[in-house]
Amino acid sequence: MDELVDATPERRDRTVDALRALAIVVVVLWHWVFSITHVEDGQLVMPNPIGEVPGLWAATWVLQVMPIFFIVGGFANLAAWDASHRRGEGDLVFLRSRTERLLRPAAVLVAVWAALEALRLIFVPSVPSVLEWGMVVFIPLWFLGTYLGVVLLVPLTARAHRRFGLAAAASMLAVVAACDALRLGAGIEGPGLAGVSLIGVVGSIGVWLFAHQLGYLWRDRGLSVRVGAAVAATAVAALSLLSVVGPYPTSMVTVRGGDSNLFPTTIAVAALALVQVGLIGVCHRPLSAFLERRRAWKAVVMTNAVAMTVFCWHMTALVAAIGLWHLGGGTLGDEPTTSWWSTRPLWIVLPGLLLAPLVALFWRFERSSS
Repeated sequence: MDELVDATPERRDRTVDALRALAIVVVVLWHWVFSITHVEDGQLVMPNPIGEVPGLWAATWVLQVMPIFFIVGGFANLAAWDASHRRGEGDLVFLRSRTERLLRPAAVLVAVWAALEALRLIFVPSVPSVLEWGMVVFIPLWFLGTYLGVVLLVPLTARAHRRFGLAAAASMLAVVAACDALRLGAGIEGPGLAGVSLIGVVGSIGVWLFAHQLGYLWRDRGLSVRVGAAVAATAVAALSLLSVVGPYPTSMVTVRGGDSNLFPTTIAVAALALVQVGLIGVCHRPLSAFLERRRAWKAVVMTNAVAMTVFCWHMTALVAAIGLWHLGGGTLGDEPTTSWWSTRPLWIVLPGLLLAPLVALFWRFERSSS
């Protein structure tokens, strides 16, 4: 890792890498610690305690990091797209490079589980398929699929950004608002796709494209403390009006038995993206100074070197940990009781110990794609 640390270009914005690493860590810990994972009707399910604990929804305004992935992705993808064109490469070369970074680690995950399924069919066909009891192991794939779609549109969205700038991002936000108005105001849903209406699908795509476009704006225009503070304050006010006062759920994650801002993705999540990009501007200078420290930057480099592997395999590690827990006579609670809260540290250590060998085994596929 020392070679990667030493090879860091002078002009690299280290906050992009740090935010990506932080987001990965938050997602993993959320799934391991903050999910009430238990068996229900023969399937592993993962609700969270947000709906049962008053006021806990406020934590999701901080811990819902999905927009950050797309914001930093927009920054990094625009930088890569520019570099690719400076080298005289076409869009297809750029897309092949970016999609390989996403697909190779994910393909390894699918291949390994397919092999395990084949062995199950041969030797223990009476055991239920992972597709019946453990679809949670494939949770990372839905995010990767969404992000891949946004990456494939970079040649279009990057050109729109360069031609129209802020107006390109604003138009995407307008599409999201229109889709929400049709769904919530006019009650128009139309045909569905995977449980979400097509209007909802269009709105959801608009939200993630908007967040990605914010990364473009950050890359080209920078983020000053003054602008960041103004954007964050305005976005917090808008998010409060939308969710606390308005018709949208206050939680930025799906709540058991309640409505969701994620499926379909609503304009409230777009407002959260604006909050986050504003806070990036506020924190950018001190964070950049902190990342000049070798130890801090090395930690970021190490995390990003295995980020996709960790992301793809962290749910497999959790499922394996649950299996060992059951074999040892442990049980899984289905409510956020005092006992459930007291075991939370265990669900950092146990899946963490199982994730380590998986990362050691499979991270080479990520390195070969970078």
